[in-house]
Amino acid sequence: MTSMTYLSGLFSLDGRVAVVTGGSSGIGRAIANALARAGASVVVVARKEAELTTVVDELTAEGCRAAWVGADLSTRDGVRSAADEAAGAFGEPDILVNSAGINLRPPMGELSEDVWDTTMAVNLEAPYLLGQRFGPGMAERGYGRIIHITSQQAHRAFVRSGAYGVSKGALESLARSQAEAWSPYGVTCNTLVPGFVMTPLNARLSADPEKVAALAARTLVGRNGLAEDFAGAAVFLSSRASAYVTGQAIFVDGGFSVH
Repeated sequence: MTSMTYLSGLFSLDGRVAVVTGGSSGIGRAIANALARAGASVVVVARKEAELTTVVDELTAEGCRAAWVGADLSTRDGVRSAADEAAGAFGEPDILVNSAGINLRPPMGELSEDVWDTTMAVNLEAPYLLGQRFGPGMAERGYGRIIHITSQQAHRAFVRSGAYGVSKGALESLARSQAEAWSPYGVTCNTLVPGFVMTPLNARLSADPEKVAALAARTLVGRNGLAEDFAGAAVFLSSRASAYVTGQAIFVDGGFSVH
């Protein structure tokens, strides 16, 4: 057996179908790109059609199989419609990546019910509903991978965590509940925990050079994260290689969380 044959057996996603929410930008886009290049047929779900078509056009130009679904994940009907449309592209998914999120950070004393409800709808309820839609089918087929993108705020409060931190902490609990339910049937459920990554979601902090430099200094590797830093972890968690890894929060943060 050659090394390439061995590695392909561990990590190849040939024949798999992946749905990636928030896959038109930032970490979600990098993960969609990685899964497609590893062999999966990828459905990218997001709000903005122009960004979606750009991502899918780039992937198909490279010979990958990709499709997009425009969706509003802030409503239950929007989530259900997106799930049905996504499954119609290449079939029921083997891999679900929940990367879509909103990052509203008013001071706690000014946190309105509207901001709370919207944050929970997108960051927590949409992943729950998508898991309920796709998880049982994965379990029935004997293979599935569910990956949530969470946050440092799931573990510690800083820079006005507010509703955002609550939603991400709950999302990690959701992964454990999903793992308990479905891992006996071949479905692993994990979270990836970023450090500070220069993405549109962090535009407010990215605009302050002093804060950006201070955050980089908190890491052990001496720099802030890039969306591409999540490619390897996402392929691993989507592949056969991660069959014994479930219910875990895996930090991809350059050591930010331990410094």
